Amino acid sequence: MKLDMNICNNLKSIRTRLGMSQQDLANLAGVTRQSISGVESGQYAPSVTICLRLAKALGCQVEDLFWLEEDLPKVEAILAKSVPKGQQARVSLARVGDQWIAYPLVGNNAFRIDIIPADGEAVAVGSRRDLRGFPQEELPKGFPSISKPLNPEDKTQNQTSTNKVLVRLLDDIDKLYNTVVIAGCTPVLSLLARATERWHPQLRVHYHFAHSMAALRSLERGEVHIAGMHLYDPQTREHNIPFVREALIGKGAVLITLGVWEEGLLVAPGNPMGIKTVSDLVEFGATIVTHEASSGSRMLLERKLQEERVPLHTVKGFDRIVHNQQDVALSIISGIADAGISTASIAATFGLGFIPLHQSRYDLVILKEYLEEAPVQQFLSILGHRLVRSQLEVLGGYDISKIGEVVADI
Repeated sequence: MKLDMNICNNLKSIRTRLGMSQQDLANLAGVTRQSISGVESGQYAPSVTICLRLAKALGCQVEDLFWLEEDLPKVEAILAKSVPKGQQARVSLARVGDQWIAYPLVGNNAFRIDIIPADGEAVAVGSRRDLRGFPQEELPKGFPSISKPLNPEDKTQNQTSTNKVLVRLLDDIDKLYNTVVIAGCTPVLSLLARATERWHPQLRVHYHFAHSMAALRSLERGEVHIAGMHLYDPQTREHNIPFVREALIGKGAVLITLGVWEEGLLVAPGNPMGIKTVSDLVEFGATIVTHEASSGSRMLLERKLQEERVPLHTVKGFDRIVHNQQDVALSIISGIADAGISTASIAATFGLGFIPLHQSRYDLVILKEYLEEAPVQQFLSILGHRLVRSQLEVLGGYDISKIGEVVADI
């Protein structure tokens, strides 16, 4: 008898943990090896007698081996990042505008200090091949029809996919609605996120690390409520505004400042190489680490090298990429690099030397259509809180005298 799709089992994991082969278990339970294989693969529903025999052979309760999958609610969402076809994925969820956005919890995105709990599991993505076997009546309107069999010779059809995903919820949907999503690269955003959740216990703040241009693109695509950025345009001598105008054509936005931070070269404590300018990196044979292209820190380094007429390829390690400010500091502490672009606050936190190069304004960019949403308002309300100001002052390297002020209306 074919196994009910709502019946789950972990027969294989218990068997392998005990060091048994399928044949070993079959012999103990008095069944065939094919029966064990069928149960483990979900192709065979065992009788009550066989369930009891399997539990006795494995020294556990029947409930430890078999259970009914809960009839959890499902929502249709848009994936913020692709996942391998046919693979279930743990995701965080948030309502951005009029759609659900699913953020796969993979790689560094799955961790703070511990593994981040998921809001749901992506159980089907929007291609006909991936949806085979999923009950058509459970798919929301808009998913591709799967009533006709796939033609294996239709290569175009086999390769077609969308970024739609069906998510089985693992938390109360009302909690998921009360979420604000921020993308940016300053560690201060995670501090603000936790502070906001402390003062607004019903609010969830999801902070996704992304360099300035990537964060701005996520905002333009409707994946986040707020984008943090620190880009400088040497032609207009403005921070962030020219980039926002170019990226968000036809969309209204406001820029609210967090403050002005000092950016420069992080070096070993005491600056043993005596580095004073970016040209010294080549003269003293220093090895550096850099951020992704189009990030604010990378653009600063390239601009300073050009100003001092230092060819990029002459700097050792220029192609060695790290993905956040902390990794720059850790690369220097571990001896992987002699220098890298970061901020004065990171230098102070890790006890490193610092050579200032530029004062950069860090702004939060918010689409006007999100401004009146309660989660966004709650997050913005803590920017001027005295305890937030106190923590930023202790960190150092930030001028927060204008924190929370609107610096541009676009």
